[in-house]
Amino acid sequence: MLELSKAATGEELREGRRQISQRLLELAKDCEAAAKENRRVGASRRAGPASGGTNAPASESEGETSAQQWIVKEKPTLRFADVAGLEDVKEDIRLKMIYPFEHAELAEKFGIKPGGGVLMYGPPGTGKTMLAKATAGEIDATFFRISPADVLSKWVGEAEQNIKKLFDAAAGEKRSIIFIDEIEALVPARRDEGSSVMQRVVPQILQGVEGFDKKSGRSVLLMGATNVPWQLDPAMLRPGRFDEKIYIPLPDLPARRKMLEIYLIKRPLSVNVDLDAVAQKLEGYSGADIKYVCDRAATIPFLRTVATGEDGDITPEVLAEAVNEAQPSVKPELLKRFEEWGKAAETSGG
Repeated sequence: MLELSKAATGEELREGRRQISQRLLELAKDCEAAAKENRRVGASRRAGPASGGTNAPASESEGETSAQQWIVKEKPTLRFADVAGLEDVKEDIRLKMIYPFEHAELAEKFGIKPGGGVLMYGPPGTGKTMLAKATAGEIDATFFRISPADVLSKWVGEAEQNIKKLFDAAAGEKRSIIFIDEIEALVPARRDEGSSVMQRVVPQILQGVEGFDKKSGRSVLLMGATNVPWQLDPAMLRPGRFDEKIYIPLPDLPARRKMLEIYLIKRPLSVNVDLDAVAQKLEGYSGADIKYVCDRAATIPFLRTVATGEDGDITPEVLAEAVNEAQPSVKPELLKRFEEWGKAAETSGG
């Protein structure tokens, strides 16, 4: 994979292959550690009849143990009201997921099935994970969050079985959301990498997505988030999989103002601070950038107070200093690429 990254012609492809190489190297180290600790043998043999355990085959016993480790579910209390801005995005999600749940009889009359697949794409730090949790909170759904890092480090050799266990666990809930962050790392374009693991994992995930509608009486929603949608396997974008692709943009002015209020309200803020003016200066900043600005604005007077012993507040001058130190992390050319990809995906129907 390292050799392939060197041979890649485009920077995006080269960087994507480098990231996959790094994950595989980390996986190799973990495999070595597992061998030294005799991890797999211990897990299977201690569960034999002599110890009063199960008579299940070793592979099944290990699969169950593995599944319990990474299948983590929760019931988020977050709501859309807790997410600043993104009103158009929230409405898109309501139309796709929430309204069919809230108006089940009407949805059935028009043949609209709740659940399905939604891909959220956009610049990093724009609140995709928060939106996914808020969606689960709005419909009182069980939330399953899956990390590709866990997949690559724990599912090798049992990938297909464990992915099936994930979808079965989600289908066992009355309402559930499976959220996969950085989904491009889990279902990359298969022509761009040669991992035998990925060649097995991608089809299994596609099969799981297509099987949602077969779970009678249960509603499962798959939500994926990515900062690089052009690195996704095109098969994931076909109808019946990620039917909806929602762009999560940088925060607009009202959203930036709300974020400043959220991140500064519990801190010693000077009465002279004009949050509207600060929000104007933060155009082009992501939500993560704005949080960093607020954290930095709190750190400056904190350190001064520690040094002098005199109480200090977050003043307009301190905020201006923090804004100048934290330049926007999202470049205009990246925003343009998102726009182009969105248009191409809409035109192709994928």
